[in-house]
Amino acid sequence: MFKSIQYSLYAFTALLIVAVALTTVLIVSGNYLFSVAGIILMAISLANLRRCYARYNSNIIFLLNALENGDYSYRFSANKLSAREREINQVMNRIGDILATARKEIIENEQFLALILESITTGIVIIDDNGIVHRTNRTAKEMLGLTVFTHVNQLRVIDESYPEMFRRLRAGDSRQLSLTNEKEERPVSLRVSQILLKRGMMRVLTMNNIGNELEMKEMESWIRLIRVMTHEIMNSVAPVTSLSETMLALYRDSTTDSATLRQNTLEAFETINGTASGLLAFVQSYRKFTSVPQPEKKACDLTALVRKAIRLHERQMRDNGITITLSTNEHIVAQADENLIMQVVINLLKNAAEATETTSDRRIIITLAGDETDGASIDFANTGDPIPPDVLPHIFVPFFTTKTDGSGVGLSVSRYIVRLHGGKLTHRLSPDSLTVFRIELPAG
Repeated sequence: MFKSIQYSLYAFTALLIVAVALTTVLIVSGNYLFSVAGIILMAISLANLRRCYARYNSNIIFLLNALENGDYSYRFSANKLSAREREINQVMNRIGDILATARKEIIENEQFLALILESITTGIVIIDDNGIVHRTNRTAKEMLGLTVFTHVNQLRVIDESYPEMFRRLRAGDSRQLSLTNEKEERPVSLRVSQILLKRGMMRVLTMNNIGNELEMKEMESWIRLIRVMTHEIMNSVAPVTSLSETMLALYRDSTTDSATLRQNTLEAFETINGTASGLLAFVQSYRKFTSVPQPEKKACDLTALVRKAIRLHERQMRDNGITITLSTNEHIVAQADENLIMQVVINLLKNAAEATETTSDRRIIITLAGDETDGASIDFANTGDPIPPDVLPHIFVPFFTTKTDGSGVGLSVSRYIVRLHGGKLTHRLSPDSLTVFRIELPAG
């Protein structure tokens, strides 16, 4: 198109140059009468050049204004014009057709995406830094119990703290909300991502109802717990039942002499007593698990706490050939109940020591890290054999143990205590195959 305009302007310019040259020659040669004709030709060329430039300029401005306003219905005439002008107008009409087709495809894609957005079972909310909701879907409004959702301040009807919490959300954050409607209370997982658009930074909030997942995990936990408890109780009750049947048979047998009967009775009572003691210890372990108090949080120097726990077991560790290394650059402080966290630290320290019994390289590496923003962490790494894959899924299950004299509540109680603090107790293998248990405590 621009080449066509250039060619037209070149043609009129060339005509103007010829007119100027011809007029100059006529004036110099003294043919003033003919020079008048040259001047007239020059004026006509100037007028045509100006009119051509103005028409092209007007058409281009009209085209750009129409495109800026999203108007693709314009049409430039292609009749009663020169071939060059028809070509230019056809090109500009073609531009309009291409952009109109592209706009139609964009609208269709938007409608398709909007349909998908309304069909998915994940709630989607798009907000800006001012708390204005730019887009939301039906699922999100149903979860929140709102028919219209245009600003985060509307969340105040659910919880007074929600508007401020939603404003503070940033990319990578995750929350678990408890949303209540007229039918039920539903746990909802909230995750945040963000994208920079022309209108500013937009945060995309995805909301998922995790009630079914939690119910399944809760059911699995109950099944595991019942299986372990049933196993322990049956192991205790079975020998008592067997001994009772044996003793009844002896007492009913009139041929049994009194000395044999007395000896068997003593042995039976000793067995029953031992079994009852084991069952009582099991019940006490259960009480230990269920009687953990709520933590009384205050500023706790975790570095000093860990050093204290090491000093308590230092002699025993040294006698058993275990080396303990503490790695920390500063005093790590967290809001925690010192007594409860000490209980967790001592338990993990003892477990790490027991894990190294089968190895010649008996080392425990404790690493502390953290700050006021990210919270604190304590890693307990040991050089013992990794936990077998078939045992790993059960290590935090109450009363599950592979030790002959273990109660199976140490790790489960430790995790429970850490969770009461709002933190996590996790297991992993380090890159150099060390077994690591990590305590994570939140900031503040």
